[in-house]
Amino acid sequence: MNKVKTKEKDKKTGKNAQKRKRLNLIDLIVKKGRWIETLFTAAVIISAICACFVHVNYDLSEYLPEWAPAKKGLNVMEEEFGYPGTARVMVGPVTLYEAKAYKDRISEIDGVDMVMWADTKTDVYKADIFIDYDDIQDYYKDDYAVMDIIFEEGDSSSLTKSAISQMQKLTGDKGYFMGSAVQNKSLNETLTREISIAMAMGVVMIAAVLCLTTTSWFEPVLFLLIMGIAIIINMGTNLVSGTISFITFSVASILQLAVAMDYSVFLLDSFTKEREKGADPVTAITNALHKSLPSILASGATTIIGFLVLMLMRFSIGRDLGFVLAKGIVISLITVIFLMPSLLLRWGDRIKRAEHRSFMPSFHGLGRLVYRVRYGVFPAVLLLVVPAFVAQNMNAFTFGNGALGSSPGTRVYEDEQEINSRFGKSNLILAVVPNTNMVTERELTDALEDLDYVKSATSLAGTLPEGIPEKILPKSLTSLMHTDGFSRIMIYVKSSDESDFAFQCSDEIRNMVNQYYPEGAYITGVIPSTQDIKSIITEDYNFVNILSILGVGLVVMISFKSIVIPVVVLIPIEVAVFFNMALPYFTGENILYLGYIIVSCLQLGATVDYSILMTNNYMEAKKKYPEKARAIKHTVSRSALSILTSGTILTIVGYGLYFISSVAAIAGLGHLIGRGALISVLMVLFLLPVLLTMSDPLLMWEAGKREKIAAAHLMVKQKKKEMGKRFSLKKQEKEEGNDDEKKKK
Repeated sequence: MNKVKTKEKDKKTGKNAQKRKRLNLIDLIVKKGRWIETLFTAAVIISAICACFVHVNYDLSEYLPEWAPAKKGLNVMEEEFGYPGTARVMVGPVTLYEAKAYKDRISEIDGVDMVMWADTKTDVYKADIFIDYDDIQDYYKDDYAVMDIIFEEGDSSSLTKSAISQMQKLTGDKGYFMGSAVQNKSLNETLTREISIAMAMGVVMIAAVLCLTTTSWFEPVLFLLIMGIAIIINMGTNLVSGTISFITFSVASILQLAVAMDYSVFLLDSFTKEREKGADPVTAITNALHKSLPSILASGATTIIGFLVLMLMRFSIGRDLGFVLAKGIVISLITVIFLMPSLLLRWGDRIKRAEHRSFMPSFHGLGRLVYRVRYGVFPAVLLLVVPAFVAQNMNAFTFGNGALGSSPGTRVYEDEQEINSRFGKSNLILAVVPNTNMVTERELTDALEDLDYVKSATSLAGTLPEGIPEKILPKSLTSLMHTDGFSRIMIYVKSSDESDFAFQCSDEIRNMVNQYYPEGAYITGVIPSTQDIKSIITEDYNFVNILSILGVGLVVMISFKSIVIPVVVLIPIEVAVFFNMALPYFTGENILYLGYIIVSCLQLGATVDYSILMTNNYMEAKKKYPEKARAIKHTVSRSALSILTSGTILTIVGYGLYFISSVAAIAGLGHLIGRGALISVLMVLFLLPVLLTMSDPLLMWEAGKREKIAAAHLMVKQKKKEMGKRFSLKKQEKEEGNDDEKKKK
């Protein structure tokens, strides 16, 4: 009879069934701890091996969508001629004849396809009296010679890197090197070392913060071990993509460490409280999982949403970074939920033995200060937020591969400044045109060379003497510039790779090429690619930003079952984003537009948890302290430690990248992350309490409404339970009556 009642009760109460399912999962996690540890050990070993085979890409143009004009040109050129790496080499002081000797020896290096120098225009072996040095000053002057190098393979090729190493060995102290292939080689050599240093420094600093904010010397070890396992698995699973961008490679692991640390803290905090109540370890971890799981999943969901939105960018580096970061958060959640309980049971006694007194203050004074200055904070923020919103859109942005340049003080930067100061700037634009008419090709080449800003324009038709047919030349020579379907024209322009003047030059060259080849031609290279990146990524920002706000707001709304709370928790974080992004305008910094998008989404997704935590604590405090003043003071003092711990960790990680990386793009990204986390902490601690007190009537009205709905649901459930009991009793009476009749018969 009891079994019948239990079955009836379970059918009537769906929530209880869901609760039992969750408990079954928790029981599985607790009971199968050793098996889970073995599984994670195998995953770490396999992932560590797989991580060695993940390639890193340094070329932003690779992430252009297929329909972008420069990307179409790159695809055609790669299919027809290959996608060559480029470099610029200066040697000096040397005589003209010594420079010629260097040029010839560089041309013979394996991996070098072509060397453009003065001897393509002038016979340098003539007597000095017959050489017009004004004609060759773009390549030789003041005892220095500069050469434009085109490699057989791409910038990232091992053959190209080997060729650069041989050139550096050949030129010795007289050599100066710049260009995309040189930057690529330098990045490849320095980035891994710098990220390792930043990671090591981050671990040490985070451990120090955790030692101060926790109450056991062993807790930081456990936290860092859990995060280390999650990071290795995330790095190894990047093999599914095969290649990741240099930005993803640089920031993904250290951001995963900083952002996902909270989940471990939530679970350990809950476990400690259960142990303090006197529960045995198994019961404590079971209850801790049951209580902390909703908070952990909700916190993870807001961060994942912020990263997943990046995947919707048309500039697909967002998909690359968003996928890796979101995957990292998911793996961190899985590691905390499944592995950490087993380690807590295994090492619970060590944590207990290593306990120490708390080093942190009570923060009651901070609560009183926040409440006292509330009338000054809100007007000040209101006064500054509009100029900040306007200023963030007026920053000096960079978009292309120029952002990969090294910082002042590095050899690559110094070489680049030395070459540009002597010979001016130079960049290669490639025109890929139909191979239909040698006369048209020659006319276009001559017209391009007549442009003031064009240093040289090289094509097969422009190089061959008039009257010499292409057919008499060996295929190995002509294939460098001609295929059956297309011709390649190399145009060196006297400009940087990213400026209004460079874009103007690119547009004029494109129009000229289209005039000579109206049937269709392609313009590609660093400058056209940067133009396409700029036009695409600026349109991505508004879409990505709005979607991330809506996504995070939806998660908060579902978690709290409220319409007012999402607005309240998002305002301080969005204000912090505006302030963070406006500061570069006032300080005159250039920032990578891609970093602008990434950090806007990251700052929202990672720091909105601070707002959620404080709002949740305020709603709990209002049940105990109806007066707003007391509730706010209690809320701030209770929330400050968790917010400061998490915010400090993210700030340390960001500024670690900023101070350590010599790559301007990575350093700039770190600066935005570190400063953004710090501003978010200040806005949550000082602005959010003001918003909570202002919206208190609405919050309490919603809370009352939720309580009424919950009470109504409870009443319905009780009625259903009573009806079920009555039905069971009637059924029982009927069965007993039937039994009596059977006995009488």
